Order: sequence, then structure tokens, then C-alpha cells
Amino acid sequence: MSDDSQDEQLAASLASLDSTLAGAVATGRLPAPLYLAHFGLREAPFGITPDTEFICTTQSHQEGLNTLMLALQGGEGFVKITGEVGCGKSLLCRRLLRMLEGGDYVTAYLPNPALSPETLLRSIAAELGLDLPENRHPYWLLRLLNEGLLSFAACGKSVLLVIDEAQAIPIQTLEILRLLSNLETEKRKLMQIVLFGQPELDLTLANPAIRQLLQRIAFSYRLTGLQKDELHPYLRHRLRTAGLAGGEVFADDAVATLYKATRGTPRLVNILANKCLLAVFGEGGVMVKSRHVRAAARDTEGAHRPWGWWGR
Repeated sequence: MSDDSQDEQLAASLASLDSTLAGAVATGRLPAPLYLAHFGLREAPFGITPDTEFICTTQSHQEGLNTLMLALQGGEGFVKITGEVGCGKSLLCRRLLRMLEGGDYVTAYLPNPALSPETLLRSIAAELGLDLPENRHPYWLLRLLNEGLLSFAACGKSVLLVIDEAQAIPIQTLEILRLLSNLETEKRKLMQIVLFGQPELDLTLANPAIRQLLQRIAFSYRLTGLQKDELHPYLRHRLRTAGLAGGEVFADDAVATLYKATRGTPRLVNILANKCLLAVFGEGGVMVKSRHVRAAARDTEGAHRPWGWWGR
């Protein structure tokens, strides 16, 4: 059978699997991947939901974490972590929160910050376990929140506010965040704030209306994807974590093609790797090859196809 015929069959198989999964999602009964027993896995190795159990420390991820820890140790008011869609910002965010559990930090996490100033203050208070009265002006809410932060400080606790998808924060709400960063004792800030966002966050912060906030960002880092030499270890790590006993699943040519198709973006890597395992399972095989990756890339929005129609 020619490579073109094999690719066409793979594409048809993937389309059929996508249709099956879409039906399962519609009925609310999403099955475990079909290939788990075939590859000797306990769980899906390439999910797209951030899961700290599957963390594979890459250079960019570690540098981002180092930046965060250095900023927190210094007690700085604002920290900014940016990165393109799918590069692992939410996973880094969850890793940070997990590391701080049970320590001297009280954390508040806001995954959807497209909020009005008043709703933001109430959301932060709720995350911290503080009660704010209804029908009060944001000024009074800010004062009451300040009292709550002072009580944490008196108990030796540091408060950290972590905001994901920060590029969605309205300008007026960013101004409230700046006012929150003003709250301090003679020794330290009462609240540190970490902003995780897409590159559009930088455009928002460049608005002259909030230039004071921009000047208060003491640490920032731009998160990137996997380096070429990190991709194969990343795949191995996730497969081992999911229960693979040994051996290789992705051939070298498949890894090279996967990097070209994803440019190292972890979310795209996971999406294509999952489809590749499905395709290999459908064939009754055990090894992912370049043609499986090409078929998965043709079936995936956002994947790159630098080999064109002539690729093999």
C-alpha cells in the first residue's frame, strides 16, 4: 500500500474517531481513550487539561518558576508571566499554587478575571474566606479588604493573588488591582499579585491610562514552548507517568515531524500525540511513525504542515 493511501486511511480513521468523541461529549459520557490497554497505560498520557502530576520540567518552565519564586521571596507587588496560547501558562500557575500549599501563603486564584472592579474585589474576598457586605461602594470594599489583609499579616501569613487569562482584565479593573498593590505595612506589601496572560496583556499594560501599574511590575518572564531536544523526553515522561512500562512508542522520525507540526507548543503536542496513539491502535501497531503525525496534523486546526502535499 502506498504512503498516500495509508495517509488517506489514517485521516479517515481520525475523522471517524473525532465524530465518535463529539457524540460522547454531546451526551456527557466521554470515554477513556480506546488505546489504554493496548499500550499498557493506566490513564490518558496526553490530556490537554493542566495536570501537575504530568509536569515535565523544561528549560522555559523552570526559568518561569524561578522568576516567580525569586519575586515572591523579594516581596514584590506585581509579577507578569506571558506566553502564547498552549505554551503551559496554566500548568505553571497550578504548579506554583501547589508548591505554596500548607506554607505561609494564603492564596487566591482567579481563572476568569473579565470582571467589574466590584466583582473582582468580592471574588478576591471570597477566595480568601473574607465576608464583604452587600451594596457597598468599591472604596469601602477596598477598605474592608485591607482590614482582612492586615489580619493575615498579623498572623504571619503572606497573601498571593494569582490571575490567569489576565489579558481579559478590563482597564478599570486593572486600576483596582493597582490600588490593591498600594496596601502595605511599613515592612512589606499586604498582597502580591501574579498575572498570567497571553501576549495581548502587554498591549493592554501599554495603555497610558494604567502606566502606573506597568511601572510596578518588578519581574516578568515570557514563557516559550519545548525546545527540539526536549520533545522526545517530554513524550517519554508523559507516557511513563501514565503507566507505560518501557520501550519507545514514538519513532525518531515521528518526533521530528511532530516538532515541525507543533513548533514545540505543548498543547498541540498533546493533541497530535493523542491522535497518533489512536491511529496506531486502530492499525494494531505499537510504534508511532512520521505518517501518523502527518495525518494527525492534517486533522488538527492550528497544526503546521511544512512538508506540503509532497511530504512522505
